[in-house]
Formats: sequence, structure tokens, C-alpha cells
Amino acid sequence: MSRYTGPVWKKSRRLGYSILGTGEELQKRTTVPGQHGDARPKKKTEYGTQLTEKQKLRFTYGVSEKQFRRLFLIAKKDKTKVTGVYFLQILESRLDNLVYRLGFATTRKQARQLVTHGHVTVNGKKVDIPSYLCSLGDNIAIKDSSKNLKIIKEAIDKKPSIPAFVTSDPNKVEGSFVRYPERNELYADIDEAQVVEFYNRKI
Repeated sequence: MSRYTGPVWKKSRRLGYSILGTGEELQKRTTVPGQHGDARPKKKTEYGTQLTEKQKLRFTYGVSEKQFRRLFLIAKKDKTKVTGVYFLQILESRLDNLVYRLGFATTRKQARQLVTHGHVTVNGKKVDIPSYLCSLGDNIAIKDSSKNLKIIKEAIDKKPSIPAFVTSDPNKVEGSFVRYPERNELYADIDEAQVVEFYNRKI
């Protein structure tokens, strides 16, 4: 299954969860999409609950099923760490996510476009692969020739909240990945343990 490129608001309503993290998708309509969206929802099976949690996490970070599964296997392989939390930390270390976290884009989708169009460097070298996994201490910056792009300026002007696991210098349009995030710094309404159980059924 490829990366989802359809309507985000519709998918958010289907999952009952704000993929964008703003809650805007659920403000006007809280029912699921479709002709019978107002009907009383059926009770989910255990598998259905696990699948929903997996989809919530996958769509939040905007990755394909193949990429998502590959990163899960990396997390599962390290027996010294809690699989679910480490999986979240790996997702957070993706380059497109860090560009978003640094406040240089208003959404992960926009951050992904900046990376693929060659506007981002890691430790001074251009990297145009959104799925690139950054290491702690990596310097992530916008190329000098791209710092005046309208979408980047608009993102910085919104003064987004920057998480403590990165440092951002909006004047230089660069920042660093200083540490892995703690679990309480990430999404409280996603149950990563259900995602682990979902893949444990299949592996």
C-alpha cells in the first residue's frame, strides 16, 4: 500500500482522530464520512481497535505501509528498548518530521515537499529523502538560496511551539536534533501498544 494522498479531513473523521493535530478536521462534523455516518457505530473488535491505532499513527507521520512496517521491525529488533516507544522515537527522527518540528513547515506534508525539492541540508549536505533517519546531534538547515521562500517565512512567522528534543534558530533557519523525545512529549491519544500487538499478529 502506497502513502495515502487522499483527503486528510475525511480520513480523520473515519478514524475519529485529528491527523493534522489541530482538531480542525473534526470541528464541523464528528461523524464518519458516508451516507450512514450518523448511524450508531458498531463496537470494534480487538483487531479493529489495533488497526485503528496503527492507521492513526501511520497517517499522522504520512508514511507508506511498507515504510511503516520496516521502521517497526527496526524498533522490534532492539531488545534493550520498549518497542512501542522506540518506534515512536524512530518516526520522530525522520527528516521530514524534524523539518516540521523545527517550525520550518506548517505540516509534515509541506515539510516532505521541502525535502524532496532539495531545500534541506543535513550537516551541510543536501538530503532530498524525506524518510532519511537523522542521528542525534545532526544539524538540519534550509539552504541559503531557499531561506526566503514564502512558505518557510510564513511557517516561521506563526511562531510554532518547538518541542524540547530539538533546538531551532529561526533567524538562521536551522536547528539540531538533540535527543530522542520522551513518551509524554508525544501523542497522548495514540496507544502504541496496540500497534505493537497488531504487528505481533503478523510477524
